[in-house]
Amino acid sequence: MQPIKKLIRKAVPTKAVRLLEKSYRQSRGLFWQARFGFPARKIKVIAVTGTNGKSTTSAYINEILKTGGYKTAMMTTPMMEIAGQKYPRTTTRTLEKQSEVQSFFDKAKKADVDWAVLETPSHALDQDRIMGVKVEAAIVTNLTTEHLDYHKTMENYARAKSLLLRNYQAKWAVLNSDDEWYEYFRDRSLAKTFSVGKSKISDAHLKSIKLSEDGSTAKLALKNAELNLRTHLLGEFNIYNAAHAAGIGTLLGIDPKKIEKGISSLQSVLGRFELVETNKKRNFKVLIDYAVTPDSIENALKSLKKVSKGKVRIVFGATGDRDKSKRPLMGSSAGKNADYIYLTDDETYSEHSQEIINAVYEGVKKAGAVKKTKVIPDREEAIKQVITDAKAGDTVLITGLGHETTRNMGGKLVPWSDREIAQKYL
Repeated sequence: MQPIKKLIRKAVPTKAVRLLEKSYRQSRGLFWQARFGFPARKIKVIAVTGTNGKSTTSAYINEILKTGGYKTAMMTTPMMEIAGQKYPRTTTRTLEKQSEVQSFFDKAKKADVDWAVLETPSHALDQDRIMGVKVEAAIVTNLTTEHLDYHKTMENYARAKSLLLRNYQAKWAVLNSDDEWYEYFRDRSLAKTFSVGKSKISDAHLKSIKLSEDGSTAKLALKNAELNLRTHLLGEFNIYNAAHAAGIGTLLGIDPKKIEKGISSLQSVLGRFELVETNKKRNFKVLIDYAVTPDSIENALKSLKKVSKGKVRIVFGATGDRDKSKRPLMGSSAGKNADYIYLTDDETYSEHSQEIINAVYEGVKKAGAVKKTKVIPDREEAIKQVITDAKAGDTVLITGLGHETTRNMGGKLVPWSDREIAQKYL
């Protein structure tokens, strides 16, 4: 199929190709909807998009809805849940196929769920993968550099995200008022907007944020109430994720106490700032996270620097065959915010390992972080080294693969788990 697509793209003008692709996708979308009996029509849907925080925000919403007495379904990158039954996912892509989307809704309909929470990436929106789904409420968590290999410009990336606020009949749009793209999304939204952020003009005003190595707390001031947010998840960015979810709960009229309980009930999200269990002899923390953007790396490291008793060490690399422009930016984020860096492979796909590492290293050099950086291409060796080097009170952050159980190395999938490798050397 791929060679045929390439031949068509070469032979036919670009505009015509896009029209053909759109027509093809819409035909397939209609086929799969009909194949499963238009299952999404029976379910109320909350869709979450943004560069970072989609999976975690979805998980918070799911817990709030369940605490509020609703039966739910949820599909995110690391996890699918239907009526309380959880199914870990190993893919790196969410909503990759229209058939997958309709199959999920079919299972949710058969389970007689009230609400479905859907993590919705920009590719899925741009390629009509959720066509036929009516959205009650939409969330845009933020927008930072990512997927420019596909979208080419930030404007195109933002336009794809904004489709969620325009094409799916959303009644409400919950937006991050502290994000630099807030006004863009607010102005393009056909849904009524509800803002969340530190600004006092926000509909939900975040204040009194306190971070610790055991979790985070904050107050969320609303028009007629004030919520006490308490979460087991680390970092200020997870307070934002929780606040967006609380905004949804508020709009749905869920009791404030149940919103608070739902947020505090979320213990962890697979591969998202997930604590790796260590023995008592190892008096330092090891966390696994899916951070793959300059912004997510920076936020994770800044959060850990605030709560770590010792040094913060990061193991990371960049993915091959993906947005090359972000690689030096990732290196710069790590260089500015980590105490020690272990630069290694992520997934190479068809690219050469050293070329990817060199691009990231340029950012490390620009940040003046060469002396605190070790370049160890073999990812297992890098993890082994950071665990060997870590001292009491330190925090080790291993980013890039999160929940994944395979890696694409040179075009071949090989078994892999950051969590298992870390445990091996712990």
